[in-house]
Amino acid sequence: MRRTVLERFPAGGPRGSWPAEEFARARRDEGVAAEVVMDLDSDAFLVVVPQQTADSVH
Repeated sequence: MRRTVLERFPAGGPRGSWPAEEFARARRDEGVAAEVVMDLDSDAFLVVVPQQTADSVH
């Protein structure tokens, strides 16, 4: 599955702050299937959405 990155947030945010989760929740409230994943290589949280491919469109 391919994904599109909407936003990236550094993993070292302030204690008790979850900006990536808050951003993803706001997108979900708008009807976008956003989720948060961790990019270990860049030490960042990514807010991603599934990308439609030509194979998945019928």
